Amino acid sequence: MTRDVSIPLPTPWTRRLQVLTAAASAVFTAGTALQNFVIIDLEMIEHSMCLAGLSAAEAAGAAPGLLAFLRGVGVAFIVGNALALLAPRGWAWVFWVVLAVNLGQAAGPFGMIPPEVYRASLDLYGPAGILPTAVTDGGAAILVIVLLISLAVFRRPWACLSHKKER
Repeated sequence: MTRDVSIPLPTPWTRRLQVLTAAASAVFTAGTALQNFVIIDLEMIEHSMCLAGLSAAEAAGAAPGLLAFLRGVGVAFIVGNALALLAPRGWAWVFWVVLAVNLGQAAGPFGMIPPEVYRASLDLYGPAGILPTAVTDGGAAILVIVLLISLAVFRRPWACLSHKKER
């Protein structure tokens, strides 16, 4: 008995897309780690909570829990971006992980991160306080657009064509 099996057939864009994804993900991993462990600290969280209308005492009480939560989310994004370094392997599951992680990161400026957090980062660190998130979130949005265009054009992950082979 034979059956048709669809195998990915690389195009001239396949390797370029995989290398671009890995390179961008290396930057996003570093940027997210910098944001997560240097920029986001207790003082910044407390300041952002005060900017959102909490009293200093309320902010001081709530900030440690929020900091722990945000660091946990940050670690998840660091791991997701690090997995994207496997993009040159061409595995389809990596494509979908990359797309999901970058959709999540790109959502930050579109309401997932309150504006008070950006304001607090600017107040405490100047432009350097928002640079890592601007690079990671903005870059993630661009990468998502590129991956979705590739998916729409080729109908497969990693800019591959479908080739049917009998088994």
